Amino acid sequence: MPTAQNVQPAPTPSDAPTGAASRPAAAPQPVGDPAAAGAYRWQFFRAGGVDQVIIRSGQDIAHLAELDQKLWVALACPTRGIEFDTRTLDLIDTDKDARIRPPELLAACAWACSVLADPEELARPGDAMQLTALATGTEEGAALHAQARRILTLAGRPDADTLTLADVLERSAHLSAQRFNGDGVVSPEAAGDDALARQTLRWIMQTHGSVPAVDDEPDGVNRKLAEAFFADVAKLRAWHQAAREATADLPLGERTMAATQAVNKVRQKVDDFFARSRLAAYDMRAAAALNPTQQEYAALGAGHELSLASEAIAALPIAPVSAVGMNGVLPLTRGVNPAWTAALAALRAKAVAPLLGESFDSLTEAQWQQLKDAVAPCQERLAAKPATPLSSIEGEALFAQVLEGDAEQRVMALIDQDEAEKAHNDSTLGLEKLLRFKRDLLVLLNNFVSFSSFYQRRGAIFQAGTLYLDARSCELTVQVPDAAAHAKLAGLAKTYLAYCACTRHGGQKGVEKMTIVAAFTAGDVDFLFVGRNGVFYDRQGHDWDATITKVIENPTSIAQAFFSPYKKFLRVIEEQVAKRAAASDTLVQKSLGTKASSLANMPLAANAAAAPAATPAPETGMRRTDVGTVAAIGVALGSISAVLVGVFAKFVDLGPWIPLALAGIVLAISGPSMLIAWLKLRQRSLGPILDASGWAINGRMRINTRLGGSLSQTAHVPPNARRLLDDPFAEPRRGWLVGGAVVLALGAASFWAWRSISF
Repeated sequence: MPTAQNVQPAPTPSDAPTGAASRPAAAPQPVGDPAAAGAYRWQFFRAGGVDQVIIRSGQDIAHLAELDQKLWVALACPTRGIEFDTRTLDLIDTDKDARIRPPELLAACAWACSVLADPEELARPGDAMQLTALATGTEEGAALHAQARRILTLAGRPDADTLTLADVLERSAHLSAQRFNGDGVVSPEAAGDDALARQTLRWIMQTHGSVPAVDDEPDGVNRKLAEAFFADVAKLRAWHQAAREATADLPLGERTMAATQAVNKVRQKVDDFFARSRLAAYDMRAAAALNPTQQEYAALGAGHELSLASEAIAALPIAPVSAVGMNGVLPLTRGVNPAWTAALAALRAKAVAPLLGESFDSLTEAQWQQLKDAVAPCQERLAAKPATPLSSIEGEALFAQVLEGDAEQRVMALIDQDEAEKAHNDSTLGLEKLLRFKRDLLVLLNNFVSFSSFYQRRGAIFQAGTLYLDARSCELTVQVPDAAAHAKLAGLAKTYLAYCACTRHGGQKGVEKMTIVAAFTAGDVDFLFVGRNGVFYDRQGHDWDATITKVIENPTSIAQAFFSPYKKFLRVIEEQVAKRAAASDTLVQKSLGTKASSLANMPLAANAAAAPAATPAPETGMRRTDVGTVAAIGVALGSISAVLVGVFAKFVDLGPWIPLALAGIVLAISGPSMLIAWLKLRQRSLGPILDASGWAINGRMRINTRLGGSLSQTAHVPPNARRLLDDPFAEPRRGWLVGGAVVLALGAASFWAWRSISF
């Protein structure tokens, strides 16, 4: 999309409106205050059947909130699909709903006026500003002035007194590339060589989420997320401290908690093993059923690779159940389910060895119960462990340092350093916003509060470009996201609309596509139909292939409506003649095919002599015409002739009123079409076209014949061009001569008949 600089500033006061508006109002009034509006002297111009305000000075901008919003041309517009700088629109769109409404526009103008020493600066569009234009008497204005001076100093121009938008954007890009850019978001990469801080930031993002950074920087952690993470860490730290105190008198002391956790890790599977062992001891026949079958093992490895971490293997018994031999003894090292090897090793190291002895590499049911009794006092303390999102990372390396070390101080220090740059970042963003508003607000207001840019033919922001098709150019083109949905409302515009699918090849973007609607407001529409091709030029001058996909028919002028009935009549005659000719051709082809088939099947030499003697059969469909039919046809032709003679006689009786009668006949034929066209042309409006594109148009915004003629311009040979009129391929003109002779003969006959009757 082009920037607002593509649209020239408004004309001088003698012309129609120019454009910027807003005032530093503390609380913009939703619908304007008519009483307050009378205190400021506004100027209006008339266009599109609506009185539109002229906005051309800083005072107009400063008092815009006092203007009754019923006098605004538009009440909302989209931030995309229009020819305007999208970054400026995004800065105005504070609620980020992709639409601009009066409160947001008034707030933008009010803020701009509040940080400028003189609102007239907004009436001088441009992306450069003198530092003296800032209102240093206010806190925000002084901060912007200091940041502007800092940017110029960092750019190597400390003595410069003019700041440009390019200077600010360059500084913004530099801030974004810095380790700390002032957005309050710290990524793990910002921790540098601090491994503990870097890993802690990753854990925060894993357990508590992340927030996006500015521009294209990686996501990271802000203060809110970090505080939530370390609040959970504090809960765990307090619980660990209480657990150490509660287990101090137990046999294993502080190690009791680790032993309890090791026991709980395998508790369910070990209890299951001893239950199976008891059942097998009760009946040896149960042992085979209590162990996995051969089919279950086959299913584990069927069609995929095995993994010891799979749930299917972990679901198997922790050890095989035997009916003889070492029945009811759980091995801890060998002959166990490989998915539980690590957990059993941890049980042996943390619970069995400290409580029973290092030599134990198996457990009986009695010994297992002894272990459970030993850690039972710690179960209550373990149940009191706070539930936090940190459970998934408690067993990982370095987490003990997060609990006991200074990880919190390191991470919060990084966030503090980043937030220290926030003031500079906010001031830089404020300068960018102010410079964009200075450049673009005047243009936006002349395309929102009033449509002066459109009615003065200076290029409105909703005009997508120019369509060249059917020997004319259409300047009223609007980009639409969905042609079918747009057409439902746009048809109320009473304008001939053509929806075109546009395609452009080339560049790094590859194939680009968009859909536009073009208003044909002048010329005939005889050759506008779906599938017709043309060329569309967007506001940047890029050319697109355009193909009509849908049309909404409406008259373009009264002259076009005058000839419309005759064209339709001729079109109907042509269609009927074509249908009859096609039907006759089909009949002839069928008859010829039948005859050819019969000739091909006739006997050759043997029956050649007998063939002439045969009586030829009458041809199908041919019947003898009787005398009655001929008489009926003659009577009908005589009646028709009598009627025509009577009508002609009455017509001749009109005498000098014959031209008026001819005019009446023409009016009877063309009058209804012209009347309908006149009514529709009076209702032709821009509003429904824009409303269907997401605008909220406050007035009717009529497109009269004069404006429509300028929006769709037909081809004309330049007045100073030299024309060679000898066309070697021109059609013969004898038909015109014959037609003229017939008309003259009829006129002479009518005059002679009238003279004979009159005298």
